[in-house]
Amino acid sequence: MFEMRGGEQAMAVDPATMAPDGHVVFIGHIASPWKSRETCPKNMRAAREAGRPAAALVDAPFRPGLAGLEGADHVVLLSWLHHAPRNLIVQKPRHAPEAKGVFALRSPARPNPIGLHVVRLLSLDMAAGRLELEAIDVLDGTPLIDIKPYYASADAPAGPEHTQA
Repeated sequence: MFEMRGGEQAMAVDPATMAPDGHVVFIGHIASPWKSRETCPKNMRAAREAGRPAAALVDAPFRPGLAGLEGADHVVLLSWLHHAPRNLIVQKPRHAPEAKGVFALRSPARPNPIGLHVVRLLSLDMAAGRLELEAIDVLDGTPLIDIKPYYASADAPAGPEHTQA
């Protein structure tokens, strides 16, 4: 379980106990080399630097949705960070001097623990529903919510003012 740090604030109600207002289904899962939070990279840059490939595995009913993705160099994966706490609304990152609201952070701990990953697609086996990835920054078995093609011409912001660590 997560231990709260100084300056952190939990919500009075855990969002995991609230009635859902949407019906999200998992379309598969991610096979990653990371088995624990301690070994999992904190972001995609660190995951790429680790040089450990991964895969997104799409369940059979959703595999027809992969048609047309063959030419993609990169894809955007949306995942459900199922081990993350959902009740922290203000967090104190280890590397930051002060606490920040969850929406100012990339932390997995959030009311809806949705992960956003722009990943390099190495290969695609549509029949098997397997997308080979250069790297990923999630734990093995993380549920997959969606896959979208990444188009640098439309998705990448212009200018150096948009780069952050």
